[in-house]
Amino acid sequence: MRRSDKEIKDSQTIKKVFEEAEICRIALVDGDEPYLVPMNFGYKNNTLYLHSATEGHKIDILKENNSICFQMDIKTEIIASDNPCNWSVKYLSVIGNGKAQLIDNATEKINALNIIMGKYAPDIASFEYLDEAVRKVSVIKVKIDGITGKKSGY
Repeated sequence: MRRSDKEIKDSQTIKKVFEEAEICRIALVDGDEPYLVPMNFGYKNNTLYLHSATEGHKIDILKENNSICFQMDIKTEIIASDNPCNWSVKYLSVIGNGKAQLIDNATEKINALNIIMGKYAPDIASFEYLDEAVRKVSVIKVKIDGITGKKSGY
């Protein structure tokens, strides 16, 4: 990282970004074009779980090239100034990469859905899914290969 003074080196702060971020943006490679999409997600044991439809452009891309980059941020705030050149942004962010795979096994898919749902509904102890609903959803599993964190104003 060019600005080592902005690097997040503390794993607990990186974990906080995963816990507090509402959206994970994933970047895919579609031939020679980038493709970026915001997604709902869950995180556990160095693995991202992404909720998806079973078909569409994102799924088509992943079947051809499962390399993935992801980004999430929290506590973003614009810092205004009288001088336009002194405007700034406060944030905590994480960028990482890994290889994606579609989860086919129903039990593994339900476990992943529980991780995702646990993020967005932490007060609910357990979740029940209709078999048909589980068949009609895809879950993308991304084992994280690398990750960096960056902060500004914190």
